[in-house]
Amino acid sequence: MITRLLVANRGEIARRVFRTCRELGVETVAVFSDADARAPHVAEADRAVRLSGVTPAETYLAADRLIEACRASGADAVHPGYGFLSENAAFAQAVLDAGLAWVGPPPSAIAAMGSKPAAKRLMAEAGVPVLPSLPVDGEPGPGWEFPLLVKASAGGGGRGMRVVRDPGELARAVESARREAEAAFGDGGVFAEPLLEGARHVEVQVLADRHGGVWALGERECSVQRRHQKVVEECPSPGVTAALRAELEDAAVRAARAIGYVGAGTVEFLVRGERVAFLEMNTRLQVEHPVTELVHGIDLVRWQIEVARGAALPPGPPRPSGHAVEVRLYAEDRDFLPQAGVLHRFEVPEGVRVDAGVESGSAVPPHYDALLAKIVGYGADRDEAVRRTARALRGARIHGLTTNRDLLLHILKNQDFLRGETHTGFLDLHPEPAPAPPSDLAVLALAAANRERAPVLRGLPSGWRNVRSQPRTARFEEAEAVYDPLPEGVTVTEVARAGDAYRVVLERGTVRQAFEVARYDGGKVYVDGPDESVTLTPVPRLPEPAEHVAPGSLLAPMPGNVLRVEVEAGARVEKGQPVLVLEAMKMEHLITAPAGGVVSAVHARQGRQVEAGAVLAIIEERES
Repeated sequence: MITRLLVANRGEIARRVFRTCRELGVETVAVFSDADARAPHVAEADRAVRLSGVTPAETYLAADRLIEACRASGADAVHPGYGFLSENAAFAQAVLDAGLAWVGPPPSAIAAMGSKPAAKRLMAEAGVPVLPSLPVDGEPGPGWEFPLLVKASAGGGGRGMRVVRDPGELARAVESARREAEAAFGDGGVFAEPLLEGARHVEVQVLADRHGGVWALGERECSVQRRHQKVVEECPSPGVTAALRAELEDAAVRAARAIGYVGAGTVEFLVRGERVAFLEMNTRLQVEHPVTELVHGIDLVRWQIEVARGAALPPGPPRPSGHAVEVRLYAEDRDFLPQAGVLHRFEVPEGVRVDAGVESGSAVPPHYDALLAKIVGYGADRDEAVRRTARALRGARIHGLTTNRDLLLHILKNQDFLRGETHTGFLDLHPEPAPAPPSDLAVLALAAANRERAPVLRGLPSGWRNVRSQPRTARFEEAEAVYDPLPEGVTVTEVARAGDAYRVVLERGTVRQAFEVARYDGGKVYVDGPDESVTLTPVPRLPEPAEHVAPGSLLAPMPGNVLRVEVEAGARVEKGQPVLVLEAMKMEHLITAPAGGVVSAVHARQGRQVEAGAVLAIIEERES
């Protein structure tokens, strides 16, 4: 019997599990770090336990404190979510040893898949096709072919992965992958395998009970990735035929049976043409599970809980219907560097499923994964699912943090994507284009809103001025527009307050367009229109004296920990040469020289924390 469930996780996955618990009448317990004290998942739980005595990054890895939280809150079961300790066999065993129900697979199954090289050997014995694993303790072995992919032996999510195209790059890649794997999973073991370029990343959802029943719930296409982490997923895959689907599902069921699997899990494959190769088995719920739920009309979390209670699966899985597309909305910039700060506004139009760990006003800390939300569109066919997802992204109001929304929209309208021609190198072939400048109408809408905010003379019609010698302009770092007099053919038909924002309606010719303009502390202004959402930084008419940063300063793009400094003062560097390695949100970020020159100063120190914008080093450019 499960009556009170503790979720040993945070963010959107904790909220997702709580949603099903409410429907089942199961009480909920959240755990949280000091950084998450005001997070939505904490507020939604029936009870919440602060895990003190550890750093925010270590909070959700503190197995002993999680068990103590169960005792303190009266929880009789634990759901691990995904990430953190979800694939830690020792934690699963500790939960069971404490007399608690474990909503997950047996510790033996987790252990069997815990080491990827060992798992591949086990799968090969079960008749599942695999790629060879290569040890990387020393120099490349005889007959090794490049490119290779260095991978963490434990964990997943793209952490501890490095592509190696030249033997000379192997040692650095292995060292970096080991550090990242140790930080993310507490295990620095790595190995290598051949890199199948041009292959699809396809996975099969499995669900198994304690009575020998195993379902294979179709496949998910997960090929569109950045930094080996999935960005867009869909179900079913547009590149999988009925015959290939049967082969994948058969291999997934054999994999689950080989380790006595129980609960929800995912078997991942690389598919190139008709060749199938086992990658790994994730012994947990996956981030992208909503697409399977929508297509199969099933609640996987509910089945996880029912299986943990001892329920048996029906004789066959539900039949799939329709198509679902999920996009992962991350707080990150165009270089995929994570962002932290306050999310002033977060609203997504109706018509899609939104699994979010944030809401308007949420603080996004720098200690965890940068995922804000998953936006999932469902339709009768793939075209409808893509259209609904894209429309929700365009209509979302996301203020306060830089996100990858533009990248997601770029993917969803790409012709190769729309034809279903995706593979793991998709974004290498179709990188996000440079951002387009804000439209003149977006800037004019902001100018009109500013006029409405003016303390005096705001009732005067646009175009009226005492002195007509110079046109009046609105100046921003990103754009400039003349708004007094307004450009010929443009009129302002409405300016009205709408909550914390302004609604501005502009008419050009016979076409009207509505914009929302919002301003928050810090000066940035957000303009959301029918075709664009832009952030504008006003240029002050009378700038305040400010601290100046020395030319050539290399600034920290985010708060983080300095793992390694690669240069010293006086060294000559070339453009793109590594300067230091910064760790943020459990991932390594290589900071490189923006131009060739001489390092005149190094302010960063190994092992020290730095804030965003801190001067790491100063590079004086060489004269050409």
